Amino acid sequence: MKHLKQALITLLTALAASAALAQAAAPLTEGEIRKVDKEAGKLTIKHGEIKNLEMPPMTMVFRVSDPKLLESLSAGDKIGFQAEKVDGQFTVTAIDKKAP
Repeated sequence: MKHLKQALITLLTALAASAALAQAAAPLTEGEIRKVDKEAGKLTIKHGEIKNLEMPPMTMVFRVSDPKLLESLSAGDKIGFQAEKVDGQFTVTAIDKKAP
């Protein structure tokens, strides 16, 4: 029983590490901020293809995983970003604001 518990802990740790590595390795999608809604915690982004979501280029609204991501963003900003489907909602999980 003790060995089974240790094996399960090891497996879960490896799975968590793999998921974190996969997210970190995912390329950023190019986009342009169209609207920042700080109260709702949402961004409207005109973006290129989001490969991990199999989504073609378009303009759409995303939730953000952390409201702090919105603090330095304005309409017209060029960004690189990562998005995931979290609890059924398309959610921005990372943003890299491009220098003008």
